[in-house]
Amino acid sequence: MNPESEARKCVDWNRRHQIGTEVEYHSVIGDTKPGVRYKTRSSAELLSGHTAVVWLEGKSGCVALDACVPVDRAEAA
Repeated sequence: MNPESEARKCVDWNRRHQIGTEVEYHSVIGDTKPGVRYKTRSSAELLSGHTAVVWLEGKSGCVALDACVPVDRAEAA
């Protein structure tokens, strides 16, 4: 993963989505089956300088932004 592009993902996510955004989380990135819905409980951040992550209500630990699809986008697909 490129740290600069991961940092850019955080900036872009935070510009478009507020804390409390509903997302579909997929434990397997790119899975086409419906994901589990959560709300974000943090802004996106860079984990250890290499991975864009966000924290979800009711989920332990942070998850990769790539594993989360905002519900408005998920419903449009």
